[in-house]
This record gives sequence, C-alpha cells and structure tokens, in this order.
Amino acid sequence: MSLQTLTERVTNMLGTDSGLNATAKFVTEEGTVYVDGKSVPNAVSNEDKEADCTFEVSTKNALKLMDGDLNAMMALMSGKLKIDGDMGVAMKIAETFGGK
Repeated sequence: MSLQTLTERVTNMLGTDSGLNATAKFVTEEGTVYVDGKSVPNAVSNEDKEADCTFEVSTKNALKLMDGDLNAMMALMSGKLKIDGDMGVAMKIAETFGGK
C-alpha cells in the first residue's frame, strides 16, 4: 500500500465539486493526504497544511475504510483511526469516502 495509491483514490472519490466545503487531512505512516473541499475544483495534495479535521490512520486501513472492508466506528474504538477537529466534517468525510 502506498501514499500515492491513497492520494489517487481520494482524488477520484472527491471529484471536482464534492460539496464538502471543508478541509481535511489523512495522516499516515507514509505521509499526508490533504483534501481542500473548499476550492472548486476540489484539490488533493500531499502537503501537510492545517485542516478542519485530521484523521490519523495507516495507509492500509484508510484504503480498507474506503473499500468498506473496515467499519469506521470499530476502527475508532480499536485505535486504528483517530479523529481530531470538527466532527461535522468527519461525518461528511465518512459520507463522501465511506465504502465506495
């Protein structure tokens, strides 16, 4: 699993105008995937910028969450996923990326 694969998946799932209207970042052991859902078209990069919501998760588990192979609530309770910041944004991210 690689950061490049995760970045590409996030870019494809986000599209050009997700309606997210927020920023988020996924912090993994391989680096950061930053999502700017405020700009149109939406932008995804590997920059480590301030975000409305931060998800700490391994690259492998992030991809499992997107594939629907890992339940977000179970990942949170087992420590495989940590969320910091705006929980409303976390819920929007879950709707946008969860299990597609």
